Amino acid sequence: MDNGAIEGLQKGLDSNARFVVKANMTTGADFTGEVIPASRVDGYKFDPTSPTHIRQLLAQGSTQSDVVRYVKESSYSNGSAAKAEGAELNQSDFDMTAVDANVRKIGTYFRISEEMLADTPQLTSYISARAPEKLMQVEDDQILNGNGSSPNLSGIITDAASFSAGDLANSVESANEFDVIVAALNQLAASNYEADTILLNPSDFHKILLLKDSSNNYLKDQVYNGISPVFMGVKVVLNTAISAGDFLIGNFGVGTQLWVRDGINVEFFKEDGINVREGFVTIRVSERVALTNYLPNAFVAGDFTTAKAALETP
Repeated sequence: MDNGAIEGLQKGLDSNARFVVKANMTTGADFTGEVIPASRVDGYKFDPTSPTHIRQLLAQGSTQSDVVRYVKESSYSNGSAAKAEGAELNQSDFDMTAVDANVRKIGTYFRISEEMLADTPQLTSYISARAPEKLMQVEDDQILNGNGSSPNLSGIITDAASFSAGDLANSVESANEFDVIVAALNQLAASNYEADTILLNPSDFHKILLLKDSSNNYLKDQVYNGISPVFMGVKVVLNTAISAGDFLIGNFGVGTQLWVRDGINVEFFKEDGINVREGFVTIRVSERVALTNYLPNAFVAGDFTTAKAALETP
């Protein structure tokens, strides 16, 4: 074979070798961009808000005014007494006071471009579902902890009776959270109230479930009934709106009421400021509500650390 034939053969082999290498294709080496379409899951994923909002524990009403007024007994002098025939009866008297609860607004807004709203799938539905839930987190905090100064509600914890050990003071050895709950129920009973709800932060509830006696038996087995949390016949509700370490126990059904002037609205406005010129849409989420804490003594509020110290034996 002459040199020309050998050279031609070599070139063919080199060409084939290059062809073989070129044929080994991979998606990483040869695909650019989204050549293979991804499977897309509809909607948007996000962490949930509280499964139970505080308003769900309360009686609710509607109002057409900016003030809700109720009349409360402010004092009662009881002259009732056993008397002999013909003896003069003692006199009783009472005082009534009109109390006002002002309607307060809770709200927020978004400013989103028209293109973003039009081109993003399900964005309107997401905002309409998500924003009200986030607003209700603030409502939860206001119902419990509002300080009463405008524009805040006067919260249940703000107005509730503070924990008092009473006759149980300095009488419990190695006082724990269970003991505090029993003492709070006793305090309510002493005021002739029967609790319908124990409100706890999730951390405190699960801490209570881990309490054990001296034999390493869980204390919860003695007071925790059924699938839903129930301590000593009283339902337990978990909500992060109450701070870890605090508790609120009371008769939510009769002690307070939430009044709705304007329910939670999600509204879209193009005509806001310079929206028309810039192509934006303003989305407002708001409500107007009032809270009437009729009977502060129907609730006992406190913190476990202080309450345990008040119960502990010297």
